[in-house]
Amino acid sequence: MFDFNVKSRCQETRARTGVIETAHGTVRTPVFMPVGTLGTVKALSPEELVQCGAQIILGNTYHLYLRPGCEVIERFSGLHRFMNWDGPILTDSGGFQVFSLAQLSKVSEEGVAFQSHIDGSSHLLGPEKAVAIQVCLDADIVMCLDQCIAYPAERETAREALELTARWAVRCKKEWQLRTDGHQALFGIVQGGMYRELRARSAELTAEIGFDGYAVGGLSVGEPKDQMLEIADQTLPLLPVSQPKYVMGVGTPEDLVELVALGADMFDCVLPTRNARNGQMFTGGGTLNITNARYRTDTEPPDPSCTCYTCRHYSRAYLRHLYMSRELLAYRLNTIHNIHYFLRLVRDMRVAIAEQRFTDFRKEFYRRRAGRKL
Repeated sequence: MFDFNVKSRCQETRARTGVIETAHGTVRTPVFMPVGTLGTVKALSPEELVQCGAQIILGNTYHLYLRPGCEVIERFSGLHRFMNWDGPILTDSGGFQVFSLAQLSKVSEEGVAFQSHIDGSSHLLGPEKAVAIQVCLDADIVMCLDQCIAYPAERETAREALELTARWAVRCKKEWQLRTDGHQALFGIVQGGMYRELRARSAELTAEIGFDGYAVGGLSVGEPKDQMLEIADQTLPLLPVSQPKYVMGVGTPEDLVELVALGADMFDCVLPTRNARNGQMFTGGGTLNITNARYRTDTEPPDPSCTCYTCRHYSRAYLRHLYMSRELLAYRLNTIHNIHYFLRLVRDMRVAIAEQRFTDFRKEFYRRRAGRKL
């Protein structure tokens, strides 16, 4: 039930549009996936996500496995019914969360042994278990378990991690083939740190195994921006052209524009929701910090060019008042705006690519940011 077709290509860059067909609906690319780690995109209902233009959301294996657990979600036949979201879902395998959150984690050939950050209980997350949990969640797109490494990393550390990731990928695919009935897709993940030859080796190994889609992991982990783009520029063309290409955990509006130009199709990031809770709102002219005293009497909406619910109904002054008063409505309204902004940005890029004016769109995007008046 999973299919991907390229619909249009930019003649001056590697930007492209496509359509992904899943068991729970169609996804048009390039696409940004709001992060719903615990079965919810923080502060928003599924209905509000749809109104913002969300096509697909992301859930997380590590968090949902620990709480509420598969035995709960199985009673609802998966995450869709449990959280009342009937669109496509991609689930991260949990590898990054084990690396970043778990206590006393230890990587071996079998998987990652770790202690829960919630209650200290001991667990082993191996390739087979990561797939089994995601099948339980009924994810439309299942991610292979990969070994995440810190930045910076020594070459040998990066090499060992990519080779272990490739061996785990083989086991993930075997488990997926045993459990799937054909309606779930499986994506492989390319690692290799910031080493060009290791990225090439990882891309080769992952493509040899064969997946429905391919992800570039281990970017936006603290490396300089130009290095991130350099690695993406080198890696993306090495992945099969007939499958979707997903850059994980990225990023800023500028990241999305540049990575689309390099040929990426899919993105996720906590930035729009996290920054909303910190009082930062993304606009065409840059980031607006709603805590700034200059907005105390400002009658303008956050972004006069935006058509989201927040910008159609509320002023900067009111949003500042809510945020400074720590009213819960502040987080909801800020998040609605930020999610809408990211989804509108990728939608506008899809239109620009299809109409062969992506290069002009990119120039205008940066012109507006250079001349911003927030």
